[in-house]
Amino acid sequence: MGKALIIGAGGVASVVVHKCVQVPDVFEEICIASRTKSKCDALKEKLDGGRTKIQTAQVDADNVDELVELINSFKPNIVINVALPYQDLTIMDACLATGVHYLDTANYEPLDTAKFEYKWQWAYREKFEQAGLTAILGCGFDPGVTGVFSAYAQKHYFDEIHTIDIVDANAGDHGYPFATNFNPEINIREITANGRYWENGEFIETPPLSEKRVYDLPEIGPKDVYLLYHEELESLAQNIKGIKKIRFWMTFSEKYLTHLKVLENVGMTSIEPINFEGQEIVPLQFLKAVLPDPASLGPRTKGKTNIGCIFQGTKDGEEKKYYVYNVSDHQECYREVGSQAISYTTGVPAMIGAMLFLKGEWKKPGVYNVEEFNPDPFMEALNEYGLPWQEDFNPELID
Repeated sequence: MGKALIIGAGGVASVVVHKCVQVPDVFEEICIASRTKSKCDALKEKLDGGRTKIQTAQVDADNVDELVELINSFKPNIVINVALPYQDLTIMDACLATGVHYLDTANYEPLDTAKFEYKWQWAYREKFEQAGLTAILGCGFDPGVTGVFSAYAQKHYFDEIHTIDIVDANAGDHGYPFATNFNPEINIREITANGRYWENGEFIETPPLSEKRVYDLPEIGPKDVYLLYHEELESLAQNIKGIKKIRFWMTFSEKYLTHLKVLENVGMTSIEPINFEGQEIVPLQFLKAVLPDPASLGPRTKGKTNIGCIFQGTKDGEEKKYYVYNVSDHQECYREVGSQAISYTTGVPAMIGAMLFLKGEWKKPGVYNVEEFNPDPFMEALNEYGLPWQEDFNPELID
């Protein structure tokens, strides 16, 4: 049915590749491309031999000309961007230059500023529309599935949704004193930034990790959850009818937060360049180099994740509550694809979004967040491809 160029060769990319080859009728050919070709070759060696034809390539995703050359050579129907968020715009530029459709899992952010906004990518709306190309933004889990959950709730259970609380809980244990479950640079930038939530038409800022609650999550129990800013709040605030308040919560252990605070106090989480022995280095990038590679955590990590959305609103004039969530087991994910659940829950939705595009179900010219598409085929595919969801029609609300 189609060809996909997958840019990236980390933990999430590995899951995307594993999942694409499970659907050879849709993904007839894939090309895995990264700055480090050996990582791409290792994935090809592991998965080659099935009906999906696999090739690899070396590319610098910061370089539009290199991207254009690769796209013109492979001629994909869609580019699946699971590289770094800093590279979203160069890849989108290359897609426009070559007339190819685009999908990513995280919004663009500048390398030198910890800022999570869609404005840079939304500015491409008219260009993609005029070119007749589709760009699907934020098709991981959060953002991604959380947007699909919201669209599904809006379509089937509510006339108006007034509040959304997104809760991302990881009860996994990898055995290290301190490590991050996905790219350390992105992870730590996200956590150390000010919290923000959307209420009554505006964003309200809070100091980092200053808002804490305890929430009892199915299958993993009561956990400390902390308010963060996450990019899907920005798009959901525009796309969900009647919305008054949206918050995003994530779990952290005391041990993790203590390590993080010490690193922050000594300047290791800074993104401001410093001079070290005649070389300019960014402390956070150096920290990333000495921390365990998230891709190495798979065989060590035990426990489960629980990610979902708690909704409150009205239906037929009556108050209504609804909670939809997925629970994933780290070891089960590792047994299937060789990655822990954090990478799994991001990579599976990226494959599903690309699959729905290639089938023509999520295809329209312009730049869109996932909640702007029909959620039903995506929800069906989550159950089919490893991320089954559960519902609760009388959940506890977060105060």
